[in-house]
Amino acid sequence: MTENFDIKAPEGDAPLVYVRPVEVADLPEAVRAEAGDVETLYALHRPNGQQLALVRDRKLAFVLARQNDLTPVSVH
Repeated sequence: MTENFDIKAPEGDAPLVYVRPVEVADLPEAVRAEAGDVETLYALHRPNGQQLALVRDRKLAFVLARQNDLTPVSVH
């Protein structure tokens, strides 16, 4: 979770990013170890499904998207 990501929208892409909850138990062991006692993380995805980032809370996911000129949309 210390890796940097370029989450700017590529030229011609819609400036949307989808935010969805991810159960830590469903993630690889290395990510689970870094998550500590957190049970749910939030993934940011491009419209094509590419995962851009994984963050600790929903509010942070929305802030991260907006800081990168993207429009966050919740996915359930």
